[in-house]
Amino acid sequence: MARPDISDSPDDWWRSAVIYQIYPRSFADADGDGVGDLAGITSRLEALADLGVDAIWVSPFYRSPQKDAGYDVADFCDVDPVFGTLDDADALIARTHELGMRIVVDIVPNHSSDQHAWFQAALAAPPHSAARARYIFRDGRGDSGELPPNTWQSVFGGPAWTRVIEADGTPGQWYLHLFDSTQPDLDWTQEQVREDFDAILRFWLDRGVDGFRVDVAHGLVKEEGLPDYTDEQLIAASIGDTTAPSPHFGQEGVHEIWRRWRAVLERYGADRILVAEAWVEPLTRMALWARRDEMHQAFNFGYLMTPWDSGALRAVIDASLDAFSRVGAPSTWVLSNHDVVRHATRLGLADVPPLGHGVGRDTPGLPETEHGVRRGRAATLLMLGLPGGAYLYQGEELGLPEALDIPAQARQDPAWFRTGGERYGRDGCRVPIPWEAQAPGFGFSPTGASWLPQPDAWGRFARDAQRGVPGSTLEMYRSALALRADLALGTGDFAWVDAPPGVIAFDNGATRIVTNMTGEPVTLQDPLLAGEVLLASTPLEGSFEPDSTVWIRRA
Repeated sequence: MARPDISDSPDDWWRSAVIYQIYPRSFADADGDGVGDLAGITSRLEALADLGVDAIWVSPFYRSPQKDAGYDVADFCDVDPVFGTLDDADALIARTHELGMRIVVDIVPNHSSDQHAWFQAALAAPPHSAARARYIFRDGRGDSGELPPNTWQSVFGGPAWTRVIEADGTPGQWYLHLFDSTQPDLDWTQEQVREDFDAILRFWLDRGVDGFRVDVAHGLVKEEGLPDYTDEQLIAASIGDTTAPSPHFGQEGVHEIWRRWRAVLERYGADRILVAEAWVEPLTRMALWARRDEMHQAFNFGYLMTPWDSGALRAVIDASLDAFSRVGAPSTWVLSNHDVVRHATRLGLADVPPLGHGVGRDTPGLPETEHGVRRGRAATLLMLGLPGGAYLYQGEELGLPEALDIPAQARQDPAWFRTGGERYGRDGCRVPIPWEAQAPGFGFSPTGASWLPQPDAWGRFARDAQRGVPGSTLEMYRSALALRADLALGTGDFAWVDAPPGVIAFDNGATRIVTNMTGEPVTLQDPLLAGEVLLASTPLEGSFEPDSTVWIRRA
């Protein structure tokens, strides 16, 4: 399939791009069934071009039983009927390019669905067969194999092993699933698995996609021998604790895989990209995923997880710029995505829960909505003022906070079920976004149906309630993206500026970015703020208020 000429941008467009994540289930529903779909995305793309993003990243839309919202893939080369058809995917790709944007799609190589033909064949085959070799099957421990092969625990809670019933009806081998039991891990020591994914990459590249966001890019390779690992070590490693080296995350062997993938992409041109979801620390280690012959970008989760503290933020910005520059890559800044509490809520929490646990109405220390949105706006302008690439998550341009009041019977996240409701999981950041304040389902669906319930108060955040309204969060984002492009902040020269304790200040070229985290107003006569105000996260009416960021053209 011919790929449209989308722009005259350089091959390294990704170095400064702002990329917008679309979570298909929750973006726009064209057919009225309450679940977002590809046709819905296509129908709303002009809004993203109007916002000013350079590209979109679309989370999984492949054929799937939807046990983990599409991250359990049953066919990597087809579209799930809930999202549409391959023709709909082609239309989405073409329309994205027509509007001058690029499109990156998710790919999930660590595991498949248990409904994938590969796994079904493995279940039907005998132990130690070639079909089972695609996955990580092992004999159990104990006198009759009744114990799991090791002590590994699932990221979603509970054991990381499930025992199968063999064809003769007897309990048999165990298979590994670092996530849900419906997501068996593939065995990347097998050449057949590697060749399969080469073909999958080519399938989507031939259809015109501009790259791939790689799920669990720090996974895939497991330590030889699959040694025991405690639940505490697993939790520590999953959030990047390098004092607890993981036998299944961050193994050196993953880099060989990414070099192979990079070679596949480069046959299609230098402008196709790979983006790593690699939950590893420190940043010097994360940057290894973005070396010149591997991935182009790696999400800066160290930055995302940093609290609202001037010292901590200054330290992580320094570490990021240093670590990624050493491998010739830009830092790729991000504040929210489909796996974490939305930053308009998270940055106002005194104690942020562990990754994937989520928050609910009874979580201690929840910020008032206005306070959280205010801090979220300030954080956004700080992030967009930094050189490098940036990612936005759908709805953050509307100032959406985390949805807190999701009834137990409406929850969908596997973490909720696998922990018996102990963890809220990620549903709160995945609620369908509002488009029109007075429409059914706030314009998400023509019928008003919604796979997760939308808060009644979300009409105030709807796009049509903010478009053209001075001072609205949407207009702040639009202005920020336009200025970021006009001032070339994504490729600018960064330098810290001396500032009082609790204030972050830096110059990016001729633009000064200042954020007040002191809890007290700062006088506008301060020399730090001298120059023309280009954009501010809160009105500047006599003083520079707490939890605010301002962009200034230096005098």
